[in-house]
Amino acid sequence: MKVTIVGAGNVGASCAEYILLKEIVDEIILLDIKEGFAEGKALDLTQTTSTLGFKSKVTGVTNDYSKTSNSDVVVITSGIPRKPGMTREELIGINAGIVKSVSENLLKHSPNAIIIVVSNPMDTMTYLVNKSFDIPRNRIIGMGGILDSSRFKTYISKFTNHNQHDIHAMVIGGHGDTTMIPLTSLARCKNELLSDIVSKDELKNIASQTMVGGATLTKLLGTSAWYAPGASVSYLVKAIINDTKEVLPCSVYLEGEYNANDICIGVPSIIGKNGFEGVVELDLNQKEFEMFNNSIDAVKQTNFTLNGLI
Repeated sequence: MKVTIVGAGNVGASCAEYILLKEIVDEIILLDIKEGFAEGKALDLTQTTSTLGFKSKVTGVTNDYSKTSNSDVVVITSGIPRKPGMTREELIGINAGIVKSVSENLLKHSPNAIIIVVSNPMDTMTYLVNKSFDIPRNRIIGMGGILDSSRFKTYISKFTNHNQHDIHAMVIGGHGDTTMIPLTSLARCKNELLSDIVSKDELKNIASQTMVGGATLTKLLGTSAWYAPGASVSYLVKAIINDTKEVLPCSVYLEGEYNANDICIGVPSIIGKNGFEGVVELDLNQKEFEMFNNSIDAVKQTNFTLNGLI
């Protein structure tokens, strides 16, 4: 099995590292536009083989898409990262052109690959790929909800002292500071509802910290985070390659699910070897359903800026 990762920056390199450590695939191609950059990252990773014990192979290439041929999964992380004070939406003008060009080149050499979009604004970039190429919607997945859900679980753990492995929680909606929806009503610590463990104020605090989780890290680091995004991508890749049928929150193209059409947005999705193989419709309460509809409106508004590109 073969995976291509486009963009050898922090997120792409972390993604490659975690896939290597988990030995998910036989081969990883790390591609970047900067001369020698991906080759350097790949060589550095290869030099951990004897100390970390993995058997997979990683190869770095500079803008040579022929090396990506016959990839089973391709991951697009390329684009400019967020800077402090910058919204994901502000990246759209630059990143849309990059994502469309990268997708076109990948599909020339791997027409049957499953595409994972990481570049921001992620929901709009996933929509762009869906509308630009004649491939089944199940083969295009935006990775955002998995990352947001991992941050949600982190804040729940901090407030409750429960181990994250015992926490069941999910974020749906847009992958944005004001559009994501931490489902506090459904979150559980072991068999207890989160709402039965913490106060209403604490519940709101957990949700609000989750929603600005990415911005918090951007402010601290001076750029976008990479460890958690890379780990989240590798988790999604593993679910696809191993055909796990796990339900993971991903941005996918909706055709009537949740009463939504012609949009890519985060919903619980069944992930397997064919990409996303179905959508699970949760029993949202009235407030969550209203928030989801508001998130749809906001994401669609951002999609309007793609005018002329699709």
